[in-house]
Amino acid sequence: MAEAIVLEQSDPYSIPLDQIDVSKPELMQSNTHWGYFERLRKESPVHYCKDSIFGPYWSLTRFKDIMDMEKNHKDFSSETSITLADRPADFQTPNFISMDPPKHDVQRKTVQGVVAPVNLAKLEGTIRSRAATILDSLPIGETFDWVDLVSVELTTQMLATIFDFPFEDRRKLTYWSDMATSGELAGGPTPEVVRRAALMECLDYFTKLRDERLLEAPKPDLLSLLAHGKDTQDMPSMEFLGNLILLIVGGNDTTRNSISGGVLALNENPAEYEKLRTNRAHIPSMVSEIIRWQTPLAYMRRTATRDLEFGGQKMQKGDKIAMWYVSGNRDEDAIEHANEFIIDRANPRHHLSFGFGVHRCMGNRLAEMQLRVLWEEIMDRFKFIEVVGEVERVQSSFVRGYSSMPVKLHAW
Repeated sequence: MAEAIVLEQSDPYSIPLDQIDVSKPELMQSNTHWGYFERLRKESPVHYCKDSIFGPYWSLTRFKDIMDMEKNHKDFSSETSITLADRPADFQTPNFISMDPPKHDVQRKTVQGVVAPVNLAKLEGTIRSRAATILDSLPIGETFDWVDLVSVELTTQMLATIFDFPFEDRRKLTYWSDMATSGELAGGPTPEVVRRAALMECLDYFTKLRDERLLEAPKPDLLSLLAHGKDTQDMPSMEFLGNLILLIVGGNDTTRNSISGGVLALNENPAEYEKLRTNRAHIPSMVSEIIRWQTPLAYMRRTATRDLEFGGQKMQKGDKIAMWYVSGNRDEDAIEHANEFIIDRANPRHHLSFGFGVHRCMGNRLAEMQLRVLWEEIMDRFKFIEVVGEVERVQSSFVRGYSSMPVKLHAW
């Protein structure tokens, strides 16, 4: 029986193809998903799973197919949800990434200025100063949790800055981000009642801040842009919450889990770490390679708007489709030596981690800058960040993240 198959303990090639369900959160939590995606790319690149915790859904696992679907928002909509978990009917939190043009475009344009090149240039000094302060506070030669003291702290400080959020309460942003992505309806461990309570706390806090911003002159932070923007200032409260969560998660998960994932990748590929020690000029390309290798958001969902054929398969109106970035980023037909971590790739930004088309991550340059600056500061201080124990991954098939990573620092 299908019920008896435990995928994370099975040989990916030993079970019937129609019983593969790559949306099981346990697969990514145990890091045992790679073989299943490899098999799907080879044997069933447009794959139908008829039974999962999210209901039936299609999987796209090849780079080219994902790109083709990303370009076609007419037939493959973002409106329903960006995850395989459907939004509860009584708790809808729409946001601009789960909208199609033209509404998507006007809301995105309102906040995009915060990551404009001129603002990024101003932020770099702040990021460098904060990264230096965090790194200088770490113990040398003692075991500590890299996720908590570095990955979470740096990204949370950055989020507080771009929202102009009270700095002393910045860890609330991390908490709300985790609550938003770890709900039991999405396969995570957080009960729905707890998740909703946390998100309503987020809404209440930000609503008070927004009311204060409305009494002030416009500023370039995200909250002021939302408060004063003609297309966003009057949005309903749950849509305001949806966009807050989108911006918090977008600003948190990609960078936070790439900071941790980069340390792990270098530990698992010591020759690449030595290459970095020998030549720090590799840092910019290494940053892109880390983001590809980690793929912090494993997929994005689309919903078929009509009956159609895609990749030789017949899809019905309303069908869910997961575009598995985590698989497309390991597609050997699109990326040479895709299953190798190579910090000096010739074309390192050729990856899917930021999406493509109208929904391409608007904060991609900020994420890259944070990682670049952090690694420049790391290499000034430490010869080796050594992973010294078991790494704990989050329970999710959407966020490829880490909850704990014990490390020990070795100075030059």
